[in-house]
Amino acid sequence: MAAPLQYLETLRSAHPELGEWYASLADLYQRKLWHQLTAKLEQFVALTVFQAGDALIQLYHNFITDFETKINLLKLAHFAVIVSRQYSEKEAAIKYLEGVIEKLHATREQRIEEPILYIKMQIAIFKLEQGDQKECKKLLEDGKSTLDSMTDIDPSVYASYYWVSSQYYKFRQEFAEFYKSALLYLAYTSVESLSDSFKLDLAFDLSLSALLGDNIYNFGELLAHPIIKSLLGTKVEWLYYILQAFNSGDLVRYQELCHVHNAALRAQPALVENEKKLLEKINILCLMEIIFSRPSEDRTIPLSIIAERTKLSIEDVEHLLMKSLSVHLIEGIIDQVEGTVHVSWVQPRVLGVPQIKSLRDRLDNWLDKVHTALLSVEAETPDLVAS
Repeated sequence: MAAPLQYLETLRSAHPELGEWYASLADLYQRKLWHQLTAKLEQFVALTVFQAGDALIQLYHNFITDFETKINLLKLAHFAVIVSRQYSEKEAAIKYLEGVIEKLHATREQRIEEPILYIKMQIAIFKLEQGDQKECKKLLEDGKSTLDSMTDIDPSVYASYYWVSSQYYKFRQEFAEFYKSALLYLAYTSVESLSDSFKLDLAFDLSLSALLGDNIYNFGELLAHPIIKSLLGTKVEWLYYILQAFNSGDLVRYQELCHVHNAALRAQPALVENEKKLLEKINILCLMEIIFSRPSEDRTIPLSIIAERTKLSIEDVEHLLMKSLSVHLIEGIIDQVEGTVHVSWVQPRVLGVPQIKSLRDRLDNWLDKVHTALLSVEAETPDLVAS
């Protein structure tokens, strides 16, 4: 009997409860049905029994290595990454993955860049966990070059790249870059495939980075994403409502939430340290909401109206407007003599349901005006009589 089959038989004796699985793997292996065997292995390694200990490492070295280059090489990379996470020592895991990369190179198959990149991203995560930012950054830069040079890339490869990128920026507390990378990771990932705890952690990190990230003034995309609902019904539900307040530029609601959830907010050092920055950001979003809610022909706004809504002095309102102009959220002219600002353009944004309803009402008003104008023109224009 071949060594891989003997190994499966040993496991079958030791774990009779998994007997059917081992029998099925042995059958597919003997019949050389590599595609079906790969599919079966994918289900098998996902079983709860394999999530601890070194069972997967043993399965790989005693069974999968016998046919590893005969199966889809990207699937091999997926298996290798799952196995690598079972190693207790990071260096041993990295060495194992580097060995798999060597085997991939040795196949001389086309498109080995995909599985190699997927594996290298796991090595980058291990490097980051060891505190080696420099090596992680280098692997990310090389990975970006590889991605840019390829076409028709599997979503799992994109997802792995953007996940590592997000974790690198999280490690460095670069909020805006984390936010972009994490959203791109989600664009290539099925949210249903993620565990509840993973979704909650990611939703929390995304929410904080949206609030704290420089030049992030549009929360609509995040609020529309299903992952953000993971916050609801948890101890950090308050963060969801703060995001909503920011998205609608509702300063009063934000202040109410800060008062009600003061203890929870104080437990987040990043929010405490950036209190002033958060206040400036919601004031800017309040300004944008004021502009958005006005008809396009009525975009000359008295500074006193903005001051009343934001609870700022006229001088601080001018500073707020200059900040908004400098980051290209709006375009316009401040008239200090008249005490007004004329806004000619507002940055497009993803709208929530209340904002879409407001837009619909304004369109209805515009249609009414057009209809009235049409009736007026018809009444004043004499019928043309054919000569």
